[in-house]
Amino acid sequence: MSEAPLHSTAQARVFLPLLIVTLIWSSTWLVIRDQLAVVPPTWSVAYRFGVGAVTMFIYALATRKPLRLTREGWLIAAVVGLTQFVFNFNFVYRAEHYVTSGLVAVVFALLVVPNAVFGRIFLGQGLSWRFIAGSAVAGAGIALLFVHELAAGPAGRDAVALGIGFTLLGVLSASTANVVQGAEAAKRQPMVAVLAWGMALGALANALLGFVTVGPPSFDSRPEYTAGILYLGVIGSALTFPLYFGVVRAIGPARAAYSSVVIPVLAMGLSTMFEGYRWSVLAAAGGLLTLAGLVIALRARSPAR
Repeated sequence: MSEAPLHSTAQARVFLPLLIVTLIWSSTWLVIRDQLAVVPPTWSVAYRFGVGAVTMFIYALATRKPLRLTREGWLIAAVVGLTQFVFNFNFVYRAEHYVTSGLVAVVFALLVVPNAVFGRIFLGQGLSWRFIAGSAVAGAGIALLFVHELAAGPAGRDAVALGIGFTLLGVLSASTANVVQGAEAAKRQPMVAVLAWGMALGALANALLGFVTVGPPSFDSRPEYTAGILYLGVIGSALTFPLYFGVVRAIGPARAAYSSVVIPVLAMGLSTMFEGYRWSVLAAAGGLLTLAGLVIALRARSPAR
């Protein structure tokens, strides 16, 4: 299905938000890793989006953004809250317990694939055979990384499988939220209200899940943990999600996921410096093949509106 080329003005309008999101989210993978020392992942996710929700409400009140939602809007906020701010991040936090943050970021780059497939199924957006072929190449790259981790990962075969499995579940959860935000029904709702209430519902759901699965809340007294929660809640969530979902609404979920190609490059660099990730020929080939496949897939897509 052919779509009109993206106008140069629209390109400029989405470039800066995507640049900001890419730079910030490249660093959040490493910060998440530090959150796993003492506090159960579900509680760390609850704190993060509790901070994010409060920040969004303060911003809405300060700028007089509407916070009222229709019945349809509440449904969208609930779906985004559960898929993006509960399922996605619980899977991601658990994945980083088993494998390095950089590897999780590389696997998460596959977000563009379900975004495009779901966009075709639910939003009627185009999908070419070249895109499918590029996605297959990227999948082969992920397989090489998986083989490398099985051979060299100190955590063991089962841990690596769990880490990558949790990441893939996170990808599917995030893609669901992306496609929901790209739907016409979501575009009729105020962005700030959807995300503020979505984060609030997500924080509440995470807290309930935490009580049921791991017991009462716990907190890490280290200053680094508190700083990480504030960074992830304010900068990594309240700032970036409105920018990212604004791009999703403007150009569609598949093209908005283009940033996922650049993020793992930066994230792997940080993982190499701070987590001691060890490269091998197999790992380098897998990483390059993954990124090359995604570039092929993305170039194959017709320009979004």
